[in-house]
Amino acid sequence: MNSKRLITIMRCIGAAACLAGIVTFYRLVVHANQTTVALTLLLLILFIAARWGLRFSIGASLVATACYNFFFLPPLYKFTVSDPQNLVALAVFLITAVFASRLSHRIRAESSDARARQSELEILYSLSRDLLQSEELTQLTNSIPASVTLATGSNSVLFYLLEGNRSYRSGLDTSIAWPPTIDTTELHELAHAPGVSITSDGAAIVPLRTGVKPRGLLILRGVKLSTQTLEALGGLVSVALDRVRAVEEVAHVEAAQESERLRSMILDSITHELRTPVASIKTSIDKLLEANSESADSHELLTEIAEQNDRLDQLVTEAVEMAQLDTQQVSMDVSPQQLSDMIDAAIETAGARLAGHEVIKRIPEDLPCVVADPLRIEKVIYNLLENAAKYSTSGQPIYISVEVRGQCASCSIADRGIGIDPAEQPLVFDKLYRSRKRTAHIPGTGMGLAICRAIVEAHNGTISVTSQPGQGSVFTFTLPLA
Repeated sequence: MNSKRLITIMRCIGAAACLAGIVTFYRLVVHANQTTVALTLLLLILFIAARWGLRFSIGASLVATACYNFFFLPPLYKFTVSDPQNLVALAVFLITAVFASRLSHRIRAESSDARARQSELEILYSLSRDLLQSEELTQLTNSIPASVTLATGSNSVLFYLLEGNRSYRSGLDTSIAWPPTIDTTELHELAHAPGVSITSDGAAIVPLRTGVKPRGLLILRGVKLSTQTLEALGGLVSVALDRVRAVEEVAHVEAAQESERLRSMILDSITHELRTPVASIKTSIDKLLEANSESADSHELLTEIAEQNDRLDQLVTEAVEMAQLDTQQVSMDVSPQQLSDMIDAAIETAGARLAGHEVIKRIPEDLPCVVADPLRIEKVIYNLLENAAKYSTSGQPIYISVEVRGQCASCSIADRGIGIDPAEQPLVFDKLYRSRKRTAHIPGTGMGLAICRAIVEAHNGTISVTSQPGQGSVFTFTLPLA
């Protein structure tokens, strides 16, 4: 005989003994009226319903009704009722007993459900508190199985992460590959399941999702939780993974921004310190050129020094400008401007650089104004023209065309030079980047196009390049219309 059946028998015997005691007490010790007896029997039935459930209380109600009829309603010691009022009283007693048993059972069940929900909420709270303590993804993924085991009291937890195809275990049977019948392929398939499922051996399989994207799964063994709680548990783990990933990404972005800010500050400081000696060298070279105008060798040497000093001065100037643009220390004086006027000014400034190249303009006469800082946009056009001339052979034309595209004006500067390799095109706008194929024989600082991009983006525009090696390049930037 198992323990559950033994408990049932003992409860039945206990209920029968209580009924017998009440009947004996009121028949032999205290001769109470029928109302007192009925109320005492109702109290017993309520007690049985509260302690043992509806099944026992219904049985006790039927037996108590029979005892009440047999021992307390005339004619006594017979299962008959002579007075119609007593018949009504007997029916009311039976209905009241059954109804009270039902209400008591419902209250008991709701109380049990409330305690279960409270326990599950405490589990979720405990788990969320443990998961929030981790600030690194590696630390979190290693601690999830132990945290789930501690919070739920499960025997074993398997945590599988799709990213990297990794699995982590915790519990009493971590020494074996639990569950032994599930391999990585099956885990991958289970992670794409639509919802929580319970296996035949009682293990709970909880897929982890971020929106509709699967992240992994949890397999819990030796724990009985509702489906809603298991889904909430999976949601907590998914949110914790997303939170830690977001924190790491923010930290990386902040570190990169801080690194860029420090680099710009250092570059700005160094370049400011270099401007004074560069200017002094320039002045001294000019004086030496005047003093040694008759000596051809000295004049040639000083001219070479002057050219290199000018190149160094350009590098320092562009570095200062780039640092100012990066730290947003340059204020843009934007206003409605004619793009054609800025193009003409840039061509005039670059006159010496464009020697040997014909500049062909294709600009509509009715071109509307753009919102721009004229000095900054002239700098952009000058740099693009200088590059076009630098990387084109003498005699090749340079084309400048402008057209309206939606709410922007698009300006393109094309050449027929050596072109840019497709692999290098995404890199040409990076600071200090120069093609390894051209660095040796073509001078440059590697910051001209980076400055162009910073200026154009500060105007809420875009800049891009289209090129084919050996055929030339087309640089295009856009500016918003006024």
